[in-house]
Amino acid sequence: MLMKQKSRLVRALMVFALAAALCGLLIWQHTAAIDLLCRLTLREAALLLPTAEQTDAPKKAEPETAGTTQTAATTAAKAPETTAKQEKDATDLTETPADIRKLMQEAETNAAKEKKAGAIQKKTYTTEGVTDRTGVVRIKNLNQTRIDPAALLGRRADLAVEKGKPCVLVFHTHTTESYQYLDRSFYTAGFPTRDRDSSRNMVRVGDEICEELERMGFPVLHDAEIHDTRYNGAYERSRRKVLSYLKQYPTLQVLLDIHRDAIQLSDGAKIKPVAEIDGKQAAQVMIISGCQESGNKVTDFPDWEQNLVFALQLQQKLESTFPGLTRPLFFAPRRYNMHLSHCSLLLEVGTDANTLEEAAYSGRLIGHALALLLEEYRKENA
Repeated sequence: MLMKQKSRLVRALMVFALAAALCGLLIWQHTAAIDLLCRLTLREAALLLPTAEQTDAPKKAEPETAGTTQTAATTAAKAPETTAKQEKDATDLTETPADIRKLMQEAETNAAKEKKAGAIQKKTYTTEGVTDRTGVVRIKNLNQTRIDPAALLGRRADLAVEKGKPCVLVFHTHTTESYQYLDRSFYTAGFPTRDRDSSRNMVRVGDEICEELERMGFPVLHDAEIHDTRYNGAYERSRRKVLSYLKQYPTLQVLLDIHRDAIQLSDGAKIKPVAEIDGKQAAQVMIISGCQESGNKVTDFPDWEQNLVFALQLQQKLESTFPGLTRPLFFAPRRYNMHLSHCSLLLEVGTDANTLEEAAYSGRLIGHALALLLEEYRKENA
C-alpha cells in the first residue's frame, strides 16, 4: 500500500515537473517573441523618424487668426510679382523665346539634307577703322567734318519723355531681311536671306526691342509693314509711313530703323559679328548716324549733329551696360530717314550670318539699354 502511494507521488511530481518545464519553455518563447517584435518595431520606426537635417527644416506654419490670415494672403499675393520681376531682370534677357527654339529644332531636323555653300567666320569688332573715341564710345568717321565726341556726349539730346505717352517708334525699311537658324561654321546654298514672314525677319527682332521697352515702362509703337517688296524705293515708302505715325502721335521722338548687315569676303565666306553677353552669344550692333556737309550728296539734314549726340549717348549706354555689344559707330555722309527727328537712328543688328536667336537677344539688350537712357530724359528728371 505504501509502495503504491510512493509510486503515485513520483508520477505526480514528474507530471508537475514536466508541466513546469513546458510552462517555462512557453514563457521563454513568448518573451523572446516579444523582445524580437519590440526590436523589429523600433528598427522600422527609426526609418520613419526624421533625421537631424529634416528636423532643422522649417515647419509648416500653423493656421492664423482670420484677421492675420487676410494680411498674410495680401502679402503673398504681392510677393510673387516682385520676385517675378527680379527674376526677369536677372534671367529673361538671356532666355530664348519658345517660337525661336521651335525654328531651331526644325532647322536641326533638316540640317542633314542641306549642302554647304560657304564658310561663316565669327568676328568681334572692337577698334577696326576707329577714327575717334572717348571712354567706351568708338566712332568710324567717314566724313570730312571732324567731331569732338567728348564734347558731344556732354550735351543733352533734344529729347523730353512724357510718362505714359509713346516716344519710340520702331520700324524696318528693309523689313524682309532675315537670319540663319543654327549657329554653325557654314551657310547653305538654299538658305534665304529674305523672308516675308514677320516671325522670321526684322520684325521679330523689333518685337524683342519693343517688349523690353514696354516691360521697363515705356510705351512704344512698332510698324511691321513690309516696305521692301521692291528694294528700290523702300526708304521713300518707310518715310511716308513714319510721317503718318508722327502726325498721329506727336510725342514720338526716338525713331529706330532696325536692319541687319551683310558682310561677305572675296572667297565667299560670310562674317558673323558676335559678342558674349552674360554667357550668351549676341549679334553685335552697329549704330549709323549721318552727316550733311558741303561737297556730299546729303541735303535737308541741317540738324544732323542733334542725331549724333543721341547716337553717341545710345552707344555709351549700350557699351557701359553690355560691354562688347556694339561695333564702332558708323558716322557717314548718309541721311536715310534720320532727318525726320533729332533722335532718329539706323541700327544694324548682326548680319545674314548671325542666327535669329542671337539677333533677338540683341534686340532685348537694345530695348533694355534704351530704356535706361530714356529714363534720364523723363520730364520729371529733366
